[in-house]
Amino acid sequence: MAERPAILFVCLGNICRSPLAEAAFRREAERIGLDVAVDSAGTGDWHVGEPPDRRAIAVARANGVDISGYRGRQVTAADFDRFDHVVALDLANLARLRALQPAGSRADLSLLLDHVPGREGEPVADPYYGADAGFDTTWADVTAGAQALARRLAGPE
Repeated sequence: MAERPAILFVCLGNICRSPLAEAAFRREAERIGLDVAVDSAGTGDWHVGEPPDRRAIAVARANGVDISGYRGRQVTAADFDRFDHVVALDLANLARLRALQPAGSRADLSLLLDHVPGREGEPVADPYYGADAGFDTTWADVTAGAQALARRLAGPE
């Protein structure tokens, strides 16, 4: 790919899973020297302009990443041409993205854990309504997906 790849991570509200995936991917891309553009969004509009959930901020901070400046936004039709890869965090959001994707747009749609061998088709569980510990599980899942996707985009070593 001649220009730097652009990746968009998408969940429902853009306050838990997708900002964590964005953060984990940014960290991994920096670690391996991969030049990419990264963002996150939600399929819903409930949290547009809001910061991530306090528990997502806390788990990211505990893992050395500050996401407190992130703000929720909703996926737009333009995103499907602005980003090379639009990566959903679960099957319902992947289905919604497929329905929203304009014909002829360039984005490749996938599920985050499809990039992790042996985890194809698995969703990243939504920790929003659960205990704080669910955010640790989410962080572990998005980190595994981010690392695998970054390695794939970096190509053979």
